[in-house]
Amino acid sequence: MKDFLQKVNSYIKEAFGASKYLFDGITVTFDHLKRRPVTVQYPYEKLIPSERYRGRIHYEFDKCIACEVCVRVCPINLPVVDWVMNKETKKKELRNYSIDFGACIFCGNCVEYCPTNCLSMTEEYELATFDRHNLNYDNVALGRLPTNVTSDPTVQSLKQLTYLPKGVMDPHEVPASDPRVGKLPEEVLDWMVSSNSKEELPLGNSK
Repeated sequence: MKDFLQKVNSYIKEAFGASKYLFDGITVTFDHLKRRPVTVQYPYEKLIPSERYRGRIHYEFDKCIACEVCVRVCPINLPVVDWVMNKETKKKELRNYSIDFGACIFCGNCVEYCPTNCLSMTEEYELATFDRHNLNYDNVALGRLPTNVTSDPTVQSLKQLTYLPKGVMDPHEVPASDPRVGKLPEEVLDWMVSSNSKEELPLGNSK
């Protein structure tokens, strides 16, 4: 009889534990029902990466001194620096510079240790291609300026959702007259220009 009661007691405890876990899961599910869907309608909607995002590397040919520091600090010795020694000036002459983004792990060591700051990380992440050989960027492709998501009028920038009032996830539900939590980037720029012009007015009047 004692064993039977112990089994019943353990069964009841397991049943209560299972019901508790089930209730916690349902609570999380209903909490997510109030949120905006995380699906991005790419390419019509694009997420703006954070400020410290490590995307495609930008390379400035004129600043490079062919020191090969980027090659030594790279975990896989990825950058290819093609240079020749000029016998007259006794200096290195850079011929070509290339990085294969098909093997790059985007660790940022080459950018951090570059003595002339000729390498920099961009926010460009659209590197998909049908041929992996196209991911091997030479100095011309690396020198191309990165694309900017915010300047494309056909793409909705999803970072603007952070400027909506608290608790609102759909920008179409907010009237234009309602104040936002923060200013949009173009509004901040207009505010800075107007504030700078006001500060310069007394100096102009003093002349």
